[in-house]
Amino acid sequence: MKKIAIIGGSYLQLPAVLKAKDLGYEVHCFSWRDGAVCEKYADFFYPISIIEKEQILEECQRIKIDGITTIASDVAVLTVNYVASRMGLISNPDEYSQITTNKYMMRKCFIENGVPSPRFTIADSKGSYNVEGFSYPIIVKPTDRSGSRGVEKVDNPSYLNEAVERAQKESFSGAAIIEEFISGREISVESISYKGVHYILQITDKVTTEAPYFVELEHHQPTTLPEDIQEKVKNIVLHALDALHVEFGASHSELKISANGDIRVIEIGARMGGDFIGSTLVRLSTGYDFLQGVIKVAMGEFEKPVITQHLCSGVYFLSKETEHIKKYIDNSSEYPEIVEAQITNPILKNIECSGDRSGYFIYQSDKRFLL
Repeated sequence: MKKIAIIGGSYLQLPAVLKAKDLGYEVHCFSWRDGAVCEKYADFFYPISIIEKEQILEECQRIKIDGITTIASDVAVLTVNYVASRMGLISNPDEYSQITTNKYMMRKCFIENGVPSPRFTIADSKGSYNVEGFSYPIIVKPTDRSGSRGVEKVDNPSYLNEAVERAQKESFSGAAIIEEFISGREISVESISYKGVHYILQITDKVTTEAPYFVELEHHQPTTLPEDIQEKVKNIVLHALDALHVEFGASHSELKISANGDIRVIEIGARMGGDFIGSTLVRLSTGYDFLQGVIKVAMGEFEKPVITQHLCSGVYFLSKETEHIKKYIDNSSEYPEIVEAQITNPILKNIECSGDRSGYFIYQSDKRFLL
């Protein structure tokens, strides 16, 4: 039986663990124990933090794994590439890991390769930065976190220091990126790559809270963008993936499109999109099992994606701001479009990051499920 290592053990990685087991692989999961729901599903569980790259490498060499992956964590991507490169397994090149997980390095790469993206500067770990020439509003975010943690829109210079300090506290490296605010429509592009060939699977429309935190509340597939804009988006993403040296596995590209059609790449993760985008919504809308594809890439058994259906799928998240959706979650059996619904926290919070959400429901339909 072939062996696969999955880096991370939270609920975000559970779909990967379950899919790998369904495919007949022996699953070895690495994560600290706190919140590691995958422990009871993996064949073998190792209570090792995902940042302990050397320790995980030693275990993987001892186990003689055949592949390694992760699906929804930028931090885990670093470990996946580190281990795979030293064991001769499939992954993106380890020497380029930083440019797909560090927003500042990514932006520098975009500038060097002509990828349209917002103007930016760095606030280093000592709190030093220069915003001369920037006009407000601006966005402040940690250089190396996902899930909206530490992200804030700043309209007034007097609040900038506070926003920078908040972002730095959420950053693993203690650094923050300051960038111009791009108004417009937010989308993501879901794709899979093998040997440097990229296959775009779907474009997702995203709905977020308003300023200052911009936490994602809804995702819908496919996008309703005009075809000509979609083609421009795809061409930009393909160029950006090449610039970032993404060669294998999933990628999740986030872009904004202004009212006059100006397209900017906000960031790209060399992994699946979270919030069920990669693990569930792509399969529901296209018929392509994205999870299986990602695992098969890691195991060297990739097959070219085939889109078998064109349906609508999406997810709505529950919070204090969206308590109107609770009735759909509570009565999901009455709605044939709803394929999954759950309350994760009975207390509804005002939302400042994705961790503040209290539940969700996922739908599949022949048209967009609008509330």
